[in-house]
Amino acid sequence: MKTHYLSKEGKAFPLQIVLVVPFLIQIFGAVSLVGYLSFKNGQRAVNHLAEQLIDRTSEVVDEHLKSYLSIPQTLNQINADAIRRGILDVRDRKTLGKYFWDQMHTSDLTYIGIGLTTGEGVGAARYDGKTITIDDWTAKPPNNVYTYATDDRGNQTKVNARWNWENSSEPWYTQPIAANKPIWAKILIGIFPTGPYIVASSSRPIYDSQNRLLGMIACDIHLLKLGDFLRSLNISQSGRVFLLERDGTLIATSGTEKPFTFINQKAERLRAINSSDPIIQNIARHLQTSNGFNSITQDTDFQLEVQGKRYFVDVAPWRDKYGLNWLMVVSVPENAFMAQINANTHTTIALCCGALVIASVMGVFTSHWIVRPILRLNRASKAMASGNLDQTVETSGIQELNTLSNSFNHMAGQVHESFTALEKSKEELEYRVEERTTELKNALGELQRTQSQVIQSEKMSSLGQLVAGVAHEINNPVNFIHGNLVHVQEYTQDLLAILQLYQQHNYNLVPEIQTAVEDMDLEFLQEDLPKMLSSMKVGTDRIRQIVLSLRNFSRIDEAEFKRVDIHEGIDSTLMILQHRLKAKSEQPEIEVSKDYGAVPLVECYAGQLNQVFMNILVNAIDALEENNAKRTYQEIQDNPSRIKIRTSVLNSTWLEVAIADNGVGISKEIQQRIFDPFFTTKPIGKGTGMGMSISYQIVTEKHGGKLECFSTPGQGTEFIIQIPLRLKVHGVV
Repeated sequence: MKTHYLSKEGKAFPLQIVLVVPFLIQIFGAVSLVGYLSFKNGQRAVNHLAEQLIDRTSEVVDEHLKSYLSIPQTLNQINADAIRRGILDVRDRKTLGKYFWDQMHTSDLTYIGIGLTTGEGVGAARYDGKTITIDDWTAKPPNNVYTYATDDRGNQTKVNARWNWENSSEPWYTQPIAANKPIWAKILIGIFPTGPYIVASSSRPIYDSQNRLLGMIACDIHLLKLGDFLRSLNISQSGRVFLLERDGTLIATSGTEKPFTFINQKAERLRAINSSDPIIQNIARHLQTSNGFNSITQDTDFQLEVQGKRYFVDVAPWRDKYGLNWLMVVSVPENAFMAQINANTHTTIALCCGALVIASVMGVFTSHWIVRPILRLNRASKAMASGNLDQTVETSGIQELNTLSNSFNHMAGQVHESFTALEKSKEELEYRVEERTTELKNALGELQRTQSQVIQSEKMSSLGQLVAGVAHEINNPVNFIHGNLVHVQEYTQDLLAILQLYQQHNYNLVPEIQTAVEDMDLEFLQEDLPKMLSSMKVGTDRIRQIVLSLRNFSRIDEAEFKRVDIHEGIDSTLMILQHRLKAKSEQPEIEVSKDYGAVPLVECYAGQLNQVFMNILVNAIDALEENNAKRTYQEIQDNPSRIKIRTSVLNSTWLEVAIADNGVGISKEIQQRIFDPFFTTKPIGKGTGMGMSISYQIVTEKHGGKLECFSTPGQGTEFIIQIPLRLKVHGVV
């Protein structure tokens, strides 16, 4: 028995090791796991934040390019129409020069000019970016171009320079003729006395009223201004945003480098792979070796290491309908986000090591403090167990053992109570943590919804301002044309009446007149001219209706909260959506029936209600088109697609608007989630899931009303909007 006892004792571990080693292993494992998870979470957060920053930067650049590059094409269209209608006389170059001078004052362009088929031309320029001059040239060089300084009214004062020019040798003149349509010509670069001149020219052929080619009209934008805009983005100190042509030539960059270089004292375009900027150079080489620049047809993301630093890169194609085909590149360095995370990681590691050392020292000290009295008691117990009864044990010692036993029992009871209380506290803490986590999740969801709503509202506000601006700009010339058509029609009728009287009372016409009458088919002209004027008047009436609908829809020139005719907003929305309602080659017209009740003026946020009507009607049209895609043309004619709009007053205090369609309908599962933020059944790129959520918020929160959806799959869907006729601005009644 004694031998067996000794063998068991030899396999056992010392109590001090049992107390210290597992404690140290647990501390080390917990510290390592926490540090690793913290580092990984930081990396994921960095990747997500970099993607958001790149996407936001790409959206800002895309919006700027769309708005900035649309100005030249719009001005060309306006000027070409004015020339075709005879409002501008291309032969009066002095007046044209002042006209272009005025347009330069209202737009951020570098050049506006016209080149005629005769070789002559005139233009207004801002070569130095500040001072506007007028160029006037004759048909034949040398020194056929005169650059005039101007006063504050656009009058020519003195000749600044003379130089050679031929319209037929310039890309902005020859390329639109070859294309037979308005286009962006090849980018022009040169070094003028005022500085570098690198521009993109938007050119458009101009014709007279007989549809004969008169020449070209063009507007230039200075590409260095695009570089100034890209630098203003300030995404990070070492980040880059730049634009490329499909052959890899730089257009503009957010760096300090210019998109051109000097070779033999001559300015030439700079290729991105030859850039002195290592970031641009490495990205361009990567794109060139990855199937080339022309292979990029959609948004492409990748990571690239440049000079030991990792960069997040996004490349997206950018096109417009006038021939531009560029690449937009956004790059952000990883260290812009990881610097603080790495510093925190180093601090965490240092603290963990310090905690491990302190825990080790405390573990050794604690184990020694606990083991020493137990060893003394153990030695006494072993001595007594071995039969050595002659041990000198003080009486007080035996009494202390009895006291220790009683104390241990008492302490065990206290420990049990302590553990019970600790377990209860733990449950309460877990409940509080879970409750707090739920609150944070709800707050995060609300924040995401609010962020998307703010973005959507900003987009709708920008769209409203754009629509109102376009409607205002179109309204003046259309009213001018519409007002003058009445007088032109009266004058034409008077002239035709006089011509008929002349024909009635003068039978013997001179042979030359008789021949001219037969050549021009005077009888057909007398019959067709009034019809032509009448059709022009119908066209201008149509344009005025569209302009009025745009202004009513945007409500940009009215107070946000006021009394309005709700039927005007519905009709304006239908007018804007007319292009989707009218008949197409693959399907007949979508029928719209309106059952308007006697509804008084409604106090509401008109622009926001128009947004609700737009969202519901667009969803209805989408549902009808989805249903029509499954039917033949004859089936659609037999059972046409319909949208029914009904308005009425409930209890003399509430307005009800019902919009119904006979489309595919909505299942009950989708009906329960249709007003949830970010929920959508549309394909990627056709919906964000915020339209109906925002509509629900506008109706319920902004107007204190109700928005309900009733639908039967296969039969159609009906949305019912109910809002009070009178609404307080600072509180819903």
